[in-house]
Amino acid sequence: MGKILFLLPNVKKVLLFLMLFTVLQGVATIMQAKWLAEVVTRLFEGEQIKQLSFIISIFLTAFITRHLIKLVLSKTIDHYAAQVASSLKKDALEKCFALGPRYAGKFGTGNLVTLFIDGAKQFRLYVALFLPKLAGMLVVPPLVLIYIWTLDRTSAIILLLTLPILIGFLALLGLAAKKKADKQWSTHRILSNHFVDSLRGLETLKYLGLSRKHARSIKEVSEKYRKSTMGTLRVAFLSSFALDFFTMLGIATVAVFLGLRLVEGEITLMPALTILILAPEIFLPVRELGNDYHATLNGQEAGRKLLEMIHTPDFQQEKAIVPQWSAQDKLAFHYLTVNHEGQEKNSLHRVSFSVKGKKKIGIVGESGSGKTTLIDVLGGFLEGDEGSIEINGEVMTHLKKTEWQKQLYYMPQHPHLFHDTLANNIRFYQPDASMEAVERAVEAAGLKEVVALLPNGLNEKIGEGGRELSGGQAKRVALARAFLEERSILLLDEPTAQLDVETEYEIKKKILPLFKDKLVFMATHRLHWMMEMDFILMLEKGEIVESGTHQELMARRGSYYHMVCLQMEGVS
Repeated sequence: MGKILFLLPNVKKVLLFLMLFTVLQGVATIMQAKWLAEVVTRLFEGEQIKQLSFIISIFLTAFITRHLIKLVLSKTIDHYAAQVASSLKKDALEKCFALGPRYAGKFGTGNLVTLFIDGAKQFRLYVALFLPKLAGMLVVPPLVLIYIWTLDRTSAIILLLTLPILIGFLALLGLAAKKKADKQWSTHRILSNHFVDSLRGLETLKYLGLSRKHARSIKEVSEKYRKSTMGTLRVAFLSSFALDFFTMLGIATVAVFLGLRLVEGEITLMPALTILILAPEIFLPVRELGNDYHATLNGQEAGRKLLEMIHTPDFQQEKAIVPQWSAQDKLAFHYLTVNHEGQEKNSLHRVSFSVKGKKKIGIVGESGSGKTTLIDVLGGFLEGDEGSIEINGEVMTHLKKTEWQKQLYYMPQHPHLFHDTLANNIRFYQPDASMEAVERAVEAAGLKEVVALLPNGLNEKIGEGGRELSGGQAKRVALARAFLEERSILLLDEPTAQLDVETEYEIKKKILPLFKDKLVFMATHRLHWMMEMDFILMLEKGEIVESGTHQELMARRGSYYHMVCLQMEGVS
């Protein structure tokens, strides 16, 4: 229970601080009970309240001290929880970006959104509630039991026997609740993924007349989540009932024994009253921990997922030096093989090629031929299973190098637009860029007319929940990012896929100037781009079957020639 807490930064120091202050709080609680019992006893014996002003002031001091310590603990743990949740979210985001788009796609966009927004908040709540309650359970019951033992051993033994039963039921119900919460979190992730995908494809579903059918699907998933949530709540309510029942049973047993012994004269009123006031304090930390445990199960699961992401194995670090790319630098692949998990055939098989300087390399082939996999390897998002990569004679197994990736601009098939202003979307890689620089990038990417039509111009909110942009406009936003960034290596994965001919032609006019004085790798099935390339790699089933210039490959009348002919037939 709460094992992931010990993986958090500085958690041992925070726990030590909590334990020390909880000891002080426990002492204040005991003093409060002692002096309250003495005041009541002496009033019962006939003393005037004026004679007890000093004792009452000591009682009030203990009472105020107890709650001041609680306030200090609350403020401290709230600050720590906010800090550690923010740090964990930042580290997980950095890891997600480092692992690349393939990992994000595997994890699920909806899952990531839920984890980074809702999950991080729930984890903060979990840390803020669980740590002080854990410290309270470890410190207060033993401290109070020791004090009660000095007053009356019989009462201490009764409480000592009752407390483990309460903790045992808490553990059993906690295990049941954890299974329910895991199921609920899993259903929540499915629902969020489904919801995000539905929002993105709503226009297409409406166009195809499938919106009503999909609405029923969303309703079914939502109903599963509702049932899962209600099941978790039932276990939580059962747990609360069990905790309250055994707490009352323990206190009632102590009260009965104390009453009988008071009648028989075996114990005086003051220690009996002190024990009766302190008895609930023994069970209170356990009850609070149990109640908050159920309230923070989702946060615990979210924290586990964030830590799993942070500790996801990355590529082995290598000491190879990657230069700032220039006309003299050379990149070579030597028999590189990539095999995706769960696939029988290699995604890339013994791929070999070399390129020197700032050239434009076209990567072509049918769907599933390995184009995107090769782009992912070039971006440092994938590591080869066999073979090697060489830069200026430096041999390495992957390109996940900070020096290499800082020079890259990666344009995926579907550029993501965040819920933010158009200007901030363009500034994605350069958040400190001036508005003048953004405007120049907008003009270079051909977005000026789009901006003119927006009511708020560059300050218009776009992305999910904002103004929708067409596929061509989204590509232009990605181009504007590239113009603003001005990196020396470009990776383009189907930059004009799913665009009509006219839009593609307009985009092409804007992309070509971007290629100047850069190393470019462009994966596409639109072969008219190959006229602009210096070198072409033709892929089939993960293997390079042909390579050369457009003219050379056409003269060979091989796979590339036949692919061009098929596209020409489709156009005619």
